[in-house]
Amino acid sequence: MATAPINKIIEFSNVDGPGNRTSIFVQKCPFKCLYCHNPETIHMCVHCGVCVETCPKKGEALEIINGKVIWHKDKCIDCDTCIHVCPHLSSPKITEMTADDVIEQLKPLFPYIQGITVSGGECTNYPEFLTELFTKVHTYNKTCFLDSNGAYLYEQMPELMAVTDAVMLDVKAWNKSWHEKLTGISNENVLRNLKWLQEHDKLYEVRTVCMPNMHDDNLTTALRVVSNLDPNIRYKLIKYRPFGVRKEGLRKLGNTITTDEEIQLLKVACEEHGAKNVIII
Repeated sequence: MATAPINKIIEFSNVDGPGNRTSIFVQKCPFKCLYCHNPETIHMCVHCGVCVETCPKKGEALEIINGKVIWHKDKCIDCDTCIHVCPHLSSPKITEMTADDVIEQLKPLFPYIQGITVSGGECTNYPEFLTELFTKVHTYNKTCFLDSNGAYLYEQMPELMAVTDAVMLDVKAWNKSWHEKLTGISNENVLRNLKWLQEHDKLYEVRTVCMPNMHDDNLTTALRVVSNLDPNIRYKLIKYRPFGVRKEGLRKLGNTITTDEEIQLLKVACEEHGAKNVIII
C-alpha cells in the first residue's frame, strides 16, 4: 500500500472547494515560490537537528534517535518553533500515512463534509497514494479534489485523474521567465495542464496571486487567457500578502499588501474579457 508524508489535516474548511471539506496537506513541493505562506512544506526533513536543540519540549516532543529527528505528537505543544528555525524549508512534524490511515481519521467526519481536498506541498508528488485514497473516499459518496500547482502532467496520471472529481489549479504567471523567478521552475507543464483540465471537464477553479504594482504583461496575459477559456470558470484573484513569507521572498517581492483598488481593477479586467465568476480573496 502506498504512503505519503502528511503535514497536517484540517478537519473542516469552506475555502478548499465546494461545501464543507476536509483538507489534507502533504509534504514536499517541486516549486519554491517566493510568496509561499507555508514554506515549511517545500522540502523533506534532512534530520539536521536544529529544531531539536530549540524545541521548548526538547527530549519530549522532538528527539534524535539513530540519526533521525523523531516527533512525538502527544508531547508537542504546537508552538511551531521547529518550523520557524528550520534552515531547510521543512518540518519535523510529519506523519507517514497510508490511505487506510487517513480513512480512519476521516470516518467520524464523513457525515459533516461534502468531500476532501488534498493540497501541499504538491499533492501530485504521490499519485499512487492519492489514487488509493480517492478510490476509498468515493465509496462513502464524497468528492475528491486536488489543490495543485500543475508541476506534473496530469495526462501521465490516468489512474489518479479517473478518480479525481476536479482540480483547483494555480496559474502563477503566464510568462515563462517570470514564473521561473517566482517559483524556480518553468510553467510549461502548468499551462499544458490548464488546457488538459479544461478539455476533460476537470477544472474547478483557477487561482492567480496578484502582487502590488504588477499591472504588466506577465499578469494581464494570464488574466486574459484564463478569462477567455470559459466564462463560467471560477477565477480566484488572490491579493499578495507578506505574512508568513520568508525573507528571500520579502526582499524580492516587498512587504506591501495588494490594495483593494488594484485587485478590483484586475477583477474588472477579467470581466471585460468575459469572465463571469471572479472571486477576490
